[in-house]
Amino acid sequence: MPFLFLDPSYLLLMGPAIILMLLTQWYVSSTYRKWSKVPARTRLSGAEAAQRLASSGGLYGLRIEGVRGNLTDHYDPRQKVLRLSQGVHGSNSVAALAIAAHELGHAVQDQQGYAPLRLRSALVPAVNIGSNLGWILILIGLLIGMTELAWLGVIAFSAGAVFALATLPVEFNASARAKRLLKDAGLISTRDEQRGVNAVLNAAALTYVAALVTALMQLLYFAMLVAGGGRRRI
Repeated sequence: MPFLFLDPSYLLLMGPAIILMLLTQWYVSSTYRKWSKVPARTRLSGAEAAQRLASSGGLYGLRIEGVRGNLTDHYDPRQKVLRLSQGVHGSNSVAALAIAAHELGHAVQDQQGYAPLRLRSALVPAVNIGSNLGWILILIGLLIGMTELAWLGVIAFSAGAVFALATLPVEFNASARAKRLLKDAGLISTRDEQRGVNAVLNAAALTYVAALVTALMQLLYFAMLVAGGGRRRI
């Protein structure tokens, strides 16, 4: 959507959101780097810690695999696979344990049928369609003077904001589960380890807050554009 960057209103709304996202990404990276240099007392790698937590939680069918990239860790509910990035899978750092436990928290959510996780998964098709089709309908609707079509595009585009909102309880709950799992299993015990786990997980949580703010600001811009009848230059 290159035409958006020619509109001062878009830059005014999205500028702060983009800055927030960049600052959040910097904070996450710096926090991760700091605690990835601090070894955990148990000396277990992220993969070993995840396997131990999975066994204690009864997740015997869960596969744990390595995946390329940095901070690309995720849980795949369709294949029941926990994928850990290179810096987590083989690392025995406090950061690795925190991230591995967080992703395992998603596996526990899946096993227990956690409602917000199921809702987020159900929203994925709508988000994929809405994010691609929404702005096209808005643009066409404004160009041909068909406001109803433009508003339909806004509704379609709003799926992204709904998804970002639905993501918050899923991620916050996974982090809370991670802290509890690590403590109950005795994988973290010192005050320094607890502080590191909290720092890494809290920093990661900020990225989802920033994503929601960005999605809402973008949705607000499109709503204002359509409400104004497309008089802004696009």
